[in-house]
Amino acid sequence: MSLSTLNHLAAAGAGIGKPLSPAAPAAARSVRLLPKARLPGPVSAAAAATASARADPAEDRVSALSQVSGVLGSQWGDEGKGKLVDVLAPRFDVVARCQGGANAGHTIYNSEGTKFALHLVPSGILHEGTLCVVGNGAVIHVPGFFEEIDGLESNGVSCDGRILVSDRAHLLFDLHQVVDGLREAELENSFIGTTKRGIGPCYSSKVTRNGLRVCDLRNIDTFGDKLDVLFKDAASRFQGFEYSKNMLKQEVERYKRFAERLEPFIADTVHVLNESIQQKKKILVEGGQATMLDIDFGTYPFVTSSSPSAGGICTGLGIAPRVIGDLIGVVKAYTSRVGSGPFPTELFGEEGDRLRKAGMEFGTTTGRPRRCGWLDILALKYCCQINGFSSLNLTKLDVLSDLPEIKVGVSYNKTDGQKLQSFPGDLDTLEQVQVNYEVLPGWESDISSVRSYHELPQAARRYVERIEELVGVPVHYIGVGPGRDALIYKTDFSNSRNYQVGHEFFGSKVGTQRRRAIQRS
Repeated sequence: MSLSTLNHLAAAGAGIGKPLSPAAPAAARSVRLLPKARLPGPVSAAAAATASARADPAEDRVSALSQVSGVLGSQWGDEGKGKLVDVLAPRFDVVARCQGGANAGHTIYNSEGTKFALHLVPSGILHEGTLCVVGNGAVIHVPGFFEEIDGLESNGVSCDGRILVSDRAHLLFDLHQVVDGLREAELENSFIGTTKRGIGPCYSSKVTRNGLRVCDLRNIDTFGDKLDVLFKDAASRFQGFEYSKNMLKQEVERYKRFAERLEPFIADTVHVLNESIQQKKKILVEGGQATMLDIDFGTYPFVTSSSPSAGGICTGLGIAPRVIGDLIGVVKAYTSRVGSGPFPTELFGEEGDRLRKAGMEFGTTTGRPRRCGWLDILALKYCCQINGFSSLNLTKLDVLSDLPEIKVGVSYNKTDGQKLQSFPGDLDTLEQVQVNYEVLPGWESDISSVRSYHELPQAARRYVERIEELVGVPVHYIGVGPGRDALIYKTDFSNSRNYQVGHEFFGSKVGTQRRRAIQRS
């Protein structure tokens, strides 16, 4: 670990870090349902940042998040996780990525409205008091990593001593990207629709145990021999992959230069994170992709190659399950998906184009147009079950503002009319389901300037509360635009219909304080 990084950690412990911009504005008033436990221990940067905000109900909610909290996607990705992480980051000492690679695309804006498209660097980077960690579960394309850092630095964002990369993370090479494209071409009409960033082939190298890790850059004498195995494996598998000893020599020389530059970033992040937990520092985990793309729980094989659900936090960072507290699920007010795979509530033609245009649904990483459709409650409930979300962040509510009526997919029927009780794992079944919809009235007015929940149109509030009723998890944050301040903190539950349908919000202690939402049977 570099001297500058050690100095940063010491500064964070002393509480001298500060965000580059103010936190998002709060909702007008709050009815507190439960007493909020405070974490003991030494004053950290996050604790110092929250000390002056406790009189603000919305800020109090944010500061009351558990010591280790997480922000995870609860659809097929592109839900707006980066924005929430950026908003929450000033209240945390560390923001950590636990899985995925540069296939993730998180778009955030600073206080001046400058747009940043992040791919591997955690979204806490815009706040100078926050340490950013790329964990062992991620895969690192070193040239792309440096391009991202250079882009941040050129826009005035200092990265020196502020980013740590796990020595256990696997290296993603250009050859993995070539293999990704060859693999997609080989699949022809049944292609997965990957970003062709080499993520899948890199994880394949990891699982077949011939991959190279960041720590291998510290042993450059044996680096070439290990890389040679990777090249030969790709050449033997794909006829279109060209390989020569000269290619290997050039790549080794290239990575010798990368190794020198990357060295200050390399750390035993398992040790760093567990030491931070012992020191009562606050850690925010930023998930890439989303649960419906999880290698185990997603619409396999049309999934990513890692675990973007809650389990990936432990395996991707090396922290114990008992220390994980609040998990926030991020969900759009509608649904989108990039690439191939089943999408039960997808809209086609003019309706789909209308949502895509209003939501500016084009991929941050690839620029590909996203497929769009209505909110799928059965899929969302499935994600909530897997992750145990304590709350939801409903994003892009403003995109629905022009619609006279809004549909919500509430259940599936098989072709024989039989109702499905859960989200099916079999794709043949999923592709043939008939979706049952509820139709809710639209509000047909611009809500992009609204900053408190009670100022939303009644129909918009009804839409939010109906989602809460159906999934049994409270919505705490509502996005009404792309900007950092375009966020409503839903702190008033006094009028929520959840109480009328038997939902109970309660607090429980699991390690640190964690609030969960359950539905009574």
